[in-house]
Amino acid sequence: MSDKDSQGRDSQRPQEQYFSASPTSPDVRRTIHVQLAGREVAAEVSHGVFSGNRLDLGTSVLLRRVPEPPERGNLLDLGCGWGPIALTLGLLAPAATIWAVDVNRRALDLTRDNAHSQNLGNIRVAEPDDVPADVRFDAIWSNPPIRVGKEALHGMLMRWLPRLSDHGVAYLVVQRNLGADSLIPWLSATLGEGYAVSKYASAKGYRVIEVLRQA
Repeated sequence: MSDKDSQGRDSQRPQEQYFSASPTSPDVRRTIHVQLAGREVAAEVSHGVFSGNRLDLGTSVLLRRVPEPPERGNLLDLGCGWGPIALTLGLLAPAATIWAVDVNRRALDLTRDNAHSQNLGNIRVAEPDDVPADVRFDAIWSNPPIRVGKEALHGMLMRWLPRLSDHGVAYLVVQRNLGADSLIPWLSATLGEGYAVSKYASAKGYRVIEVLRQA
């Protein structure tokens, strides 16, 4: 029986693998080649971070389905892992500031090194508490950690989605059989007036959820 769930996460040790600030597994780095923003990118990956050996299917669906990001402003990769979303945003929007946020320090180190290797000086890697409170985001792209648990997931989403700027938009990719369809009405009810929440796209068992902040 595989120890990986259908999103590529280690179902045996989720706290150690993805949600701990300092993973205890060996930091054994290797280089993979992935297609990001229409080009081949060499990226370092390691144990103890989300999808630490490949570009996972959910993130791949998100990157293929979302519209082009804003050219300028602050853009957020929430739960950056080794950085595929942040790298894509950085390549597509070189004049924007990309915030790559994760609680996992090894993930932050990988994203920082991968951004440096691609000469992406517009990527800022940060733990959640290190993002200035007054920063508002024109776009948020995320493959959120569904298996962290509903309470923690909801808390994370309600911490960051209200920081969308006027007309800012978030795209979240969630596996259908892990609660994507029930998350949409919950987000709509919890965020309340001023937000429009809908299913933006579907592919390969995943939903891409759009959260638009209206002025």
